[in-house]
Amino acid sequence: METQKINKYLIFILLIVLAVLASAFIIEHVLNFKPCNLCIYQRIPYILSIFLIIRVLIFEKNKKIILLILALIFFISAFLAFYHFGIEKGFFSESIVCKNKDIADALSKEQILEQLENSKISCKKVDFRILGFSLATINLILSLILSAIFYKLWKKLIKKL
Repeated sequence: METQKINKYLIFILLIVLAVLASAFIIEHVLNFKPCNLCIYQRIPYILSIFLIIRVLIFEKNKKIILLILALIFFISAFLAFYHFGIEKGFFSESIVCKNKDIADALSKEQILEQLENSKISCKKVDFRILGFSLATINLILSLILSAIFYKLWKKLIKKL
């Protein structure tokens, strides 16, 4: 009975994770808002969680350890989102991951055009908001919530022992 309840939570979370990733790709490719490198890195925990959730739903093996791993993955995701949020608000300086190359270093017009095409978006720049919140802020909140949910599900399985 408890396993079925946990599986329902996992299916619901899987749908949320898929919706988050779909939204990110729609914002990027349909609405044409270019993500910075940290935005792209923040997708990795969601992609990992899809594979882990599907694995645990299909095989039912190592459910306890996978739930704990998922809790840790989203805790790390929250940390990454907090760092990105801090860069947006000016609490932290941009890391090398976020910095653009200086176009003045280019010698030829071909090199300048190539750098413009491949230029990185600044992590400070917030072009897209939902209800006044940047996507990094929303990811921070969602990652903390998902981390807490996975931790509680893990605790439920541990109590069953």
